[in-house]
Amino acid sequence: MTTPRLNRLFALCLPAFLLVAGFTGLVHASQPQSPEMMPLADLRPGMSGEVWTVFRGTEPEPFSVEVTGVIENALGPGKSMILCELTDDRVQHMGAVAGMSGSPLYIGGRLAGALSYQVQQFETVRFAGFTPVEDLLEVRQIAARDSATGEATPVLPAHQTETVGSWNSDLQPLNPVFALGGISPQVRALVALPLEELGIQTTLLGGATTETGSSGTRELARLQPGQAVAAALAVGDITLAGTGTVSQVDGERVLAFGHPLLGLGEVEMPMMTAEVVTILPSNMSSVKVSNTGQVIGTVRQDRLSAIYGEMGDGPDMLPISIRTPSDQLEFSTVRHTRITPMIAAIGLSQAVMGSNEAGMAEGFRLSTTVNFTDGELLEVENLYAGPKSFANSMSGLTADLSTWLQNPVEEAFPQSVEFTITPLDENPLTSIDNLSLSHRSVAAGEELKVTVQLRDFQSSPLIEEVLVPISAEWVGRKVEVIVTNGRNLDLLAGGQRTYPVSQIRDLDAYIDVLRRQRSPDGFYVAVVTQTEFFSDQTTSTAELPGSLARTAQTSDEARFLQRKAREVLWEKHLMPDRLVPGAIGQSLVITP
Repeated sequence: MTTPRLNRLFALCLPAFLLVAGFTGLVHASQPQSPEMMPLADLRPGMSGEVWTVFRGTEPEPFSVEVTGVIENALGPGKSMILCELTDDRVQHMGAVAGMSGSPLYIGGRLAGALSYQVQQFETVRFAGFTPVEDLLEVRQIAARDSATGEATPVLPAHQTETVGSWNSDLQPLNPVFALGGISPQVRALVALPLEELGIQTTLLGGATTETGSSGTRELARLQPGQAVAAALAVGDITLAGTGTVSQVDGERVLAFGHPLLGLGEVEMPMMTAEVVTILPSNMSSVKVSNTGQVIGTVRQDRLSAIYGEMGDGPDMLPISIRTPSDQLEFSTVRHTRITPMIAAIGLSQAVMGSNEAGMAEGFRLSTTVNFTDGELLEVENLYAGPKSFANSMSGLTADLSTWLQNPVEEAFPQSVEFTITPLDENPLTSIDNLSLSHRSVAAGEELKVTVQLRDFQSSPLIEEVLVPISAEWVGRKVEVIVTNGRNLDLLAGGQRTYPVSQIRDLDAYIDVLRRQRSPDGFYVAVVTQTEFFSDQTTSTAELPGSLARTAQTSDEARFLQRKAREVLWEKHLMPDRLVPGAIGQSLVITP
């Protein structure tokens, strides 16, 4: 066969070969470099475009789409969405993929927007929604406005273009693929729902390389549009990062995702490289599986239309250390009053449930040290009756961590948090069986014998006896003897789980009120009486004269608080090596 005939045959067969091989959309030689912006006003139905994203590894590839039209105000007033049909054979069978969010859309070599929204889930022809480039640049403008330089990035002019008709399909953002690294499957199952309540959808696949340290110690990787990028909530031995795609790069400034990560507004979280392992196709929701890499900058904005980050050093984070007899976990979390406690609880769950130490099954003591500025320390100890007990109390632990870590007065997070887990020789769970008093009526100056009957975790009986000296000041008051743990006694005595800003003078006062909380371990025998407390910030006074209380409340109702509670007249802490839930009480008459 002659050379001219071979050339003609090759030219005729090449398009069919590409179609059969599924390479539609791969004929574009290279990705547009420093492209012009394409406003919505220039968009027309039927235009062909390319979307660049990573299918595997780190290098972006294009796939083809066709513009269907623009859905005006689809995401709110003035926030429209570009609707495109996914014409590439590779993408048509899987639809828009979680992790593709932010993939740049080029039309005629110009940047028109970023892939961001899934349209339906079981449609026979796949479509996807794209955030217009105007809205992407608006996020960068917000970042510039908030920065110290005050530099403003111009936003493209308002648009007018053809719109799509009525819209009844499901529309949801391509949630970033949040992957938990360093976490066992049973811990992932335990924390999935609490994370979901924070808006964090996790996947069972995905991880992190060991290069998650500070970016200042290594040469920074460079990003380009279409590459995978991650925004992290935790880095180190425990990682939690959401992976999406870079939409646009302008020097050191990066726009990505095309929709919010968590909608936190102005933030500081690590921006990291990411490598796509594969794509898991699904009629319900396809997802990219990825590994995160090194920290290469800081995400500073988390907005409706995109996240914005800057290349360079990562942000300041909260270092957390967890020590067990056999291991030590070191990781850092973002400084956020809701997210930080949850991630700390995840790390603790891994240390407890991922341990091979037999002692953990019997129970353990958790010692917490919160290091504040100027060397101030908050030290707290808690007992747990094994991993199951720990798992059941996850929400309570997270609430405690939130109380210890948040600071309602100053914009200063703790410097670090250290946990130490010490296995116990036997299960500490102990139940209260009965409370008996030597007398139901006792005279001032005498002693009352209080006998508490308990049972350990194997139902073996335990008995504790306490002698209570009866004060003459108690005569004529309605008195009760109560046996309960420190947490319950704090609440009975008018204590609070959290303290609003109006009740806290400064950071020292906040730390002091936390230190005054009773030990949650063991139990207290307490003599109490019903009274009215008048609180001035964190200081409480029993039975304040009504005239003074009314005068103070009139001057500052937010600061002063009057409420009924029990005043503790006498107390003793017993069995601090036991975990004693519940409460029991008996009334007592005091005679002259």
